[in-house]
Amino acid sequence: MPQRHGLGNQEVLGNQTEIDQSNPTMNWNNLYAKRTRWMTRSAIREVLKVTAQREIISFAGGLPAADLFPLDRVSEAATRVLKTIGPSALQYSQTEGIGGLRDWIAGKFNVQRENVLITSGSQQALDLIGRVILDEGDRAIVESPTYLALLSAWRPLGVEFIPAPADADGMQVDQLEALLQPQRPKCIYLTPNFQNPQGTTLTQERRIALLEFARKHSIAIVEDNPYSELRYRGASLPHLIDLDADAQATNDGVVIHVGTFSKVLMPGLRIGWVVAASPLIDKLVLAKQAADLHTSTFNQHVALELATNGCMDELIPRLRQAYRERLEAMLAALEAHFPRGASWMRPDGGIFLLATLPKSVNTTELLPPALEQNVAFVPGEEFHLNGEGRNTLRLNFSNPTPGKINAGIERLAEVVKRACSA
Repeated sequence: MPQRHGLGNQEVLGNQTEIDQSNPTMNWNNLYAKRTRWMTRSAIREVLKVTAQREIISFAGGLPAADLFPLDRVSEAATRVLKTIGPSALQYSQTEGIGGLRDWIAGKFNVQRENVLITSGSQQALDLIGRVILDEGDRAIVESPTYLALLSAWRPLGVEFIPAPADADGMQVDQLEALLQPQRPKCIYLTPNFQNPQGTTLTQERRIALLEFARKHSIAIVEDNPYSELRYRGASLPHLIDLDADAQATNDGVVIHVGTFSKVLMPGLRIGWVVAASPLIDKLVLAKQAADLHTSTFNQHVALELATNGCMDELIPRLRQAYRERLEAMLAALEAHFPRGASWMRPDGGIFLLATLPKSVNTTELLPPALEQNVAFVPGEEFHLNGEGRNTLRLNFSNPTPGKINAGIERLAEVVKRACSA
């Protein structure tokens, strides 16, 4: 007979362990950190689960057009990296990012390598910035409506968001003075170019005024810039960090610039960056070391190869042409099919626009019947603060073809008309 050894609630029988299952199961709710109370599932990511079905025409996610991905050039770049860089392209790397890519980005913004940190997409950049500069109870001014994933990143930090009014010309900078009380905000977050979700662009006059305001009150500006290369009409405007260049050279700048390859190369690379004063970059490096050690070495080398071998110079004009056609198709379809009383932004670039329906319509309630008609969008309420925006919806035009855009808007218009007449 095998020998038994008593071990509390366990008995060892030979090489087998019998565990007493009579005790209560683990209560995970008792272990969660308090910050998880502010964590919620992204409405966009949840809608994307549904829109993966082939029959659905989706205006929901901010997806680039997959048919425009430069597959051959990516394959060539990957092969070249492996042949020229060799095993070190597959090895651990420094947290700051590979030197060549940092130098390329530094050259774009007239800064030094030490002013650049490579991140795993711009979303990680926003997360790290929040971790480094924001404490529980700190205040941050954001456009209203604003980028939903920024709210998701900073809410668990216990941040108080202060909505700044915005119009067709972007954030209303002349209204910011009133937002300084009862406690001065630490930062202002905005997307100056083709904002998500509205598609608006901050004017040159307001850019200058915003910098003057931030300098006067020693408030950091987080400039999120994923779409600036995707302009379809009008003249380009200088980035806020460009306007802050002289101060950046002495680490006295107020702008933290966040960028990404996701919208002009491909999101699957997960390569983003932060350009900022070197003391702040040093702190962000510490936060990134704790998060993921470093961004994918191989992907960084591939991104650098694509950025320097002419691929981006060829690809960006193609994207502009294709997305311009899709934007025009969406504007024409909205004009043809949406009911009187609806309005929408007319962006000069980017990949989104925001539509506004009569006050009586709740677009969250509109989504299920729209999905029944095999068309999807993102309700606008979650981009707004203080419960506003219930009658708005965000529409993406970069992913569907012009033909699908017209068919999808026609389907959506029928759902909207029924809601308006109810």
